[in-house]
Amino acid sequence: MLLPLLSYAQQQVTGQVLRAQTRQALEGVTITANSGEQTLTNASGRFELSVADQATFILISHIGFKPDTVLLERFLPGRALQVYLQPSAASLTEVVVTGYESNRPLLETAGAISIIDRDVIERFDESSLVRAVNTVPGVRMEERATASYRLSIRGSSLRSPYGIRNVKVYLGEIPFTESNGITNLNLLDAANFSKMEILKGPTGSIYGAGTGGTVLLEPRRASPGEKTLQVGTTLGSFGLQRYTASASVGSEKQSLYLQYTRQQLDGYREQSGMDRETLLLTSIFNPSEKSTIQANLIYSDLFYQLPGGLTREQFEQNPRQARGGMFGSVAQNASMNQQGINLGLSQEYRFSDSWKNTTALYGLFRYRDHPFNTDYERNTNQEYGARSRFVYNTKLGEVGTTLTFGGEYQRGFEAARTYDNNRGRTDSLRTDDEVLAKTGLLFTQAEFELPGNWIATAALSLNDTRYEITRLHRAPAGGPYQYTRDFSAVLSPRVALLKRLTDQVSVHGSVSAGFSPPSEEELLTSDGALNQELEAEKGINYEAGIRGYTLGRKLSFDVVAFHFRLRETIASRQDLSSIAVFRNVGATLQSGVETALGYTLLEDATRPVSLLKVWSSYTYSHFRFRDYQKDDTDLSGNQLTGVAPHTLTAGLDLATRFGLYLYLTANYVDEIPLTDENTVYADAYLVAGARLGLKRELGGHFALDVFAGSENLTDQQYSLGNDLNAFGGRYFQPASPRSYYGGFSLSFRL
Repeated sequence: MLLPLLSYAQQQVTGQVLRAQTRQALEGVTITANSGEQTLTNASGRFELSVADQATFILISHIGFKPDTVLLERFLPGRALQVYLQPSAASLTEVVVTGYESNRPLLETAGAISIIDRDVIERFDESSLVRAVNTVPGVRMEERATASYRLSIRGSSLRSPYGIRNVKVYLGEIPFTESNGITNLNLLDAANFSKMEILKGPTGSIYGAGTGGTVLLEPRRASPGEKTLQVGTTLGSFGLQRYTASASVGSEKQSLYLQYTRQQLDGYREQSGMDRETLLLTSIFNPSEKSTIQANLIYSDLFYQLPGGLTREQFEQNPRQARGGMFGSVAQNASMNQQGINLGLSQEYRFSDSWKNTTALYGLFRYRDHPFNTDYERNTNQEYGARSRFVYNTKLGEVGTTLTFGGEYQRGFEAARTYDNNRGRTDSLRTDDEVLAKTGLLFTQAEFELPGNWIATAALSLNDTRYEITRLHRAPAGGPYQYTRDFSAVLSPRVALLKRLTDQVSVHGSVSAGFSPPSEEELLTSDGALNQELEAEKGINYEAGIRGYTLGRKLSFDVVAFHFRLRETIASRQDLSSIAVFRNVGATLQSGVETALGYTLLEDATRPVSLLKVWSSYTYSHFRFRDYQKDDTDLSGNQLTGVAPHTLTAGLDLATRFGLYLYLTANYVDEIPLTDENTVYADAYLVAGARLGLKRELGGHFALDVFAGSENLTDQQYSLGNDLNAFGGRYFQPASPRSYYGGFSLSFRL
């Protein structure tokens, strides 16, 4: 008599669990109903579970992946669930990296790579990328003014008095760095991408010219099965206002993601406000089993003010003031107005299980209106380009082999005019130039899976860069003429070797060479001067590292030591009019150690405290000038300008089953030399931040995240984005004191 009742009081739940990135089946995933029933997925990732009728949800959890919850009221009897699990940020064995075109787990990738995913970005208020990027070792991001980013990887900011140079940035499959060597990363909002992969050291064998490194940005996309509308807002100190809205629809065959963001800020200092709007549209189509097409569009309208550098006395007396005097920032309305649109289209076509090709086409348009303290610039840039690569998987005897080869080409045309700045308005025309920039590379790479858990990689690229500058006008005199600078094609090799010691530990080493030609702004400075003597940087990098887990997978570690020898190092110095002038200064020796550690004290989605983890990253930089003669002074042996010998970031992550979470972060930076002579230093500082929030499911369709936080809890007075070798002693760009923010994000799932 009881058997029919028991049968009636249960329901059958079936499904499959896959990796979100690769859509591969996951075996051994734990499926737990809130009524107590439990099972595991098989080798195909499938499961069957009979649960009590009163069960309302099932929990899907697996080591190395973020747990997921499925509400049973959304489950249709007779239809199988399909669940996609995202890897945990610290899971070296599960996170698949795209760097070096290998698409391997991080534990099987030879090279120094740091990954910043959404969890890291959302530790902070998303108004700036600086705090998220500075959580990883070997990388330093600064902000001279609001949204005025400066980025260095294993090096100083000598070449970057403003902007980002010597670092190649890709957005999905397409270059975001323009053919003229400039990367306008501030056109993007922190909410626009889901992950950053940072490859440190020369990567020219795959990604073209550069001695600093490469950043791969993955734009936000809709996951399969996702149908979500989301809105959010953040309000904070110094007039911070952020608004976001997005819509995402995903299926097995196609997906669409649309996002709008708006951010406004009055700023801590005089003349330091900003206003930015971005519109992101990404889509994926699978017209057949062999083809996947991806498209993205990003439109950005950015305005921010430039307060200018202060002397130490001004910095200590009143850090809120802007640069004063005849060419003061307020008087001259020093600011940046910039609009840009990027279009990209890529297709991956799988000819067979062994052969595939990925080809991407892109175009961009950018307009810049820039009153500076001593001049006024107006530039318009149009560019197009393509990148294509073939991948062939085969076996040479018993050795698994992956061959990759392809090419990349970029062509940009810029109309650049400079004027006298008459209190924020254009006055007499100084220069009128047309700049044609062309850059390209051919690359090939072979990867071998050798016996004994060895993986060997050999890569080579041929890189070429050319500038054609046509001067139409220069005041007070000077007729039209042309100047061509062709940086001869250079071969950049890379050799790497990795050994899997166990299933949880691997060691790796590599030798790579790179070169970095000057950017357009280094050849053609804003005062209209042509820097015809400037040569390309060339360097060779040696590195060795170990990464993995221990102590029952609770402790993760990633340690890399490197030695980088750079020749024809490019450095900058301000002249009397505060214009940055660039020159080659001989050579530098850059050695260091990068360490990332994480210890998970608790990770169990079924317990009241579901996560408790501490982590840290430490960088030691022993960077010195070599063979550097400045006038009659020998500066060889001096510390490299703009580099802190020691940096340390540490954090604590706490989450509860109820949805309450807490993030604590602290960042220490050692004193930084601000002149090549090492006569002026920025003081060391320690800043800390905290974010407290609550994430809750509201019914079957809504999800709410309410949060509040604070930055610079120590209320430290420090300079973030110092002006190196600045004229008149104006080295310091004061950062904000203690600040607060709060907001919410509300999602509606269809």
